[in-house]
Formats: sequence, C-alpha cells, structure tokens
Amino acid sequence: MYSKSIQNLIDSFRKLPTVGQRTAERFVFYLLKSGKKEVGEITLALKELIDNVKSCESCWDFSDHNPCNICNNKTRDNSLLCVVSEPQDIPVIERTGMYNGLYHVLRGLVEPGDEEELEKMKIKELFLKLQKTDKIKEIILALNPDLSGETTMLFLEKKIKEKNPAIKATRLARGLPMGSDLQYADEITLGSAIKNRTAR
Repeated sequence: MYSKSIQNLIDSFRKLPTVGQRTAERFVFYLLKSGKKEVGEITLALKELIDNVKSCESCWDFSDHNPCNICNNKTRDNSLLCVVSEPQDIPVIERTGMYNGLYHVLRGLVEPGDEEELEKMKIKELFLKLQKTDKIKEIILALNPDLSGETTMLFLEKKIKEKNPAIKATRLARGLPMGSDLQYADEITLGSAIKNRTAR
C-alpha cells in the first residue's frame, strides 16, 4: 500500500487517456527519483497551461489568445470552414499547406445511438456561427473515417442541408484508410485528401 500522497498522484495519472495502474505508478516513481527540479518544471508548465490557455470563442480550438491566431488572420479564406473533431487535428491539416480557410472544433464525435454526446459537443455553436454569417460557402467535414466519424458526418450533412441548403458540404477524399486516425496520417496522404475532397 502506497502513502496517501503517492496514491493520490497515481489516481490522478490514471484519469489520463490510455494510462493504467502500472503506467501511472511508473510516472509517479520516475518523478520521485528525478528530483525537485524536474517536478518543479512540470508543475510550472501545468500552471502556465491553466493560467494562459483558453477556448477560442470562434473555432473552439485551445489557444493563448481569443480569438486564436488562425481566426484572427485576415488573409485566411473565410468562405471555407473545416470541421474537425479535436484540436490536435488542426496542426496536422495546417502542415499539408493545402488549406487556407477557417476551422471549427467539435471536441468529440457521435457514437451510433448516443444522442447525449451531441449536447457535449460544439455542434450548436457551429450552426450559430452559420446563422451569423453568409460568407461561408463550403464546409469540409474532416473527421476520422471510422464508425463514429461517419455517424457524425451523416448527422452534420443532414442538418446543413436542412438549415443552410446553399452551403456545400464536402468530405475529405478517400485517400485515408477506413479506421485510421487523422492525427497519424502523413502530410502527403492528407494533403491529397483535402485537395480532392468530394461533395456528397
């Protein structure tokens, strides 16, 4: 049985994605053995994260600024809106150099039959954005090509046609294999998928 302080930190690490009991224990004992300097650096980095990072109220990415640098960039094409599931997807698309529009982060995907998840995601904010502007001509649904991504895209396509029939909804071309994760796609494959996107 570990001391209360050690167990509390193990329990905290276990809340992180893919971190189980053994991995959490390794993290804690690595920090204990590494000394106060490294622990202090991690503590300072976490404090800066909490103090400085906020949600961009336009695209819902995480940023030190609100609006974020992309939303605040007047050279971006504001007729294009790329919808992604997570903030981590934006740098992946940006690295391709093939896209110069704006973004909207859903912060999740809809699992089949899980309507409650829709309330947690930034879908309402997406359609509020579309109500406030008539500049958006195309929405690119750049979601993972798996079951939850497909479910979310079908839902959004239906809602876009109902609420904003003048807006074209497109998907990334099938350069991405089914079941893959957008964050791990290489730039060439993803760039080709953006360039050759198709309307449904």
